[in-house]
Amino acid sequence: MKFQLNIFVALLFILLLNSCREDVDTASLQVYDGPINTAINIHLIESDSAIIRSDIKAPMQLEFKNGNIEFPEGIEIQFFEKDGSLGTTLRADKGYYLKSENLYKGVGDVQVKNLIKDQQLKTEEIFWSRNNQKIYTDKFVTVQEQQTIFNGTGLEADQSFSTYKLKNVRDSRTLLPGEGM
Repeated sequence: MKFQLNIFVALLFILLLNSCREDVDTASLQVYDGPINTAINIHLIESDSAIIRSDIKAPMQLEFKNGNIEFPEGIEIQFFEKDGSLGTTLRADKGYYLKSENLYKGVGDVQVKNLIKDQQLKTEEIFWSRNNQKIYTDKFVTVQEQQTIFNGTGLEADQSFSTYKLKNVRDSRTLLPGEGM
């Protein structure tokens, strides 16, 4: 009799436990699509034949499952000449790397400077194609080339920003003494 009572109590306990549990609708569960890895103060150097080609720095990097990367606190990319000297810098308030396209994207206050030719570019969005070694945008741009400023929409350039094509020039003017970008 005691054995039957213990079985009855155990079955009652199991029944009570199962009745307290709510059934979860698995369709309502959301899949996590946030970053899978976070890195602080990243510094990536790309070299070829022991010569630095590009140098990427960012205060924070968020990596996602699909291989895309976000730089939420800004990004700076330096491009080096064939002789190893620094030729061009690109900086943006926020950056992205789109893995499937092997493409970097800068947004916010974007600035590109060719240190050799004393050229500057300002825009709100720019793309850098590592495969084609080109930078481009379809947004409004301001380019300062020595003492002249050009405004337009859309630009395509080599990654060193030494040669470029401004697609839709709106205006240009000569800088006044003391004025600059």
